[in-house]
Amino acid sequence: MNKNIQLQDLGTKDYKETWEYQEELFKGIVDLKIRNRREELELETPNYLLFVEHPHVYTLGKSGDLSNLLLSEKQLEAKGATFYKINRGGDITYHGPGQIVGYPIIDLENFFTDIHKYLRFLEEAIILTLNEYGIACGRSEGETGVWLGAGTPFARKICAMGVRASRWVTMHGFALNVNADLGYFDNIIPCGIRGKAVTSLNVELGVEKVNEEEVKEKILKHFSHLFECSFIIQ
Repeated sequence: MNKNIQLQDLGTKDYKETWEYQEELFKGIVDLKIRNRREELELETPNYLLFVEHPHVYTLGKSGDLSNLLLSEKQLEAKGATFYKINRGGDITYHGPGQIVGYPIIDLENFFTDIHKYLRFLEEAIILTLNEYGIACGRSEGETGVWLGAGTPFARKICAMGVRASRWVTMHGFALNVNADLGYFDNIIPCGIRGKAVTSLNVELGVEKVNEEEVKEKILKHFSHLFECSFIIQ
């Protein structure tokens, strides 16, 4: 089993271009697995983790409700934002500057074949990262992602998650608000959940800007511990 993960930091990249790149990597792993099975081979399948920051964009999951987007096409254009319907789970979410987006494209057969455990591990990596900043956070029953004040009237989401998996290969992932412009969340009902607020790490810490590279390093540290993997920087 290959427990090495190739790490690629794509910087700022258009959502659609990144989605197509994800699909390319995802298909490469799936095709290799099909070949292994068909030809009775044992070729090693690769794993990837992409870090990226997107320009302003709203994405709607396959089970999402379009009415959770509160903007018309013209209003989207005026805000310099784009919109895509995509093939992950979950409802609507926002991506933009000041947000760390992580897309693990991994063959879970290299680690464990349990999607529920995979999602909990992604959440745990973020929870442990935020704990290092003194942020008390956790899960909200029946809702994926990472929350502050879950179960209280002050519940607010700091990290959204939505994944797709086929043949135990994953794509899409998590979006952690670090220095995000929270005003963009006012244009949607985030994740289709009414009455729940959204927050960002810099807001919770009461600072203007948090070092995003430092946050990434902490995420990688906890991810590698949880998944018992090593990262290869590309």
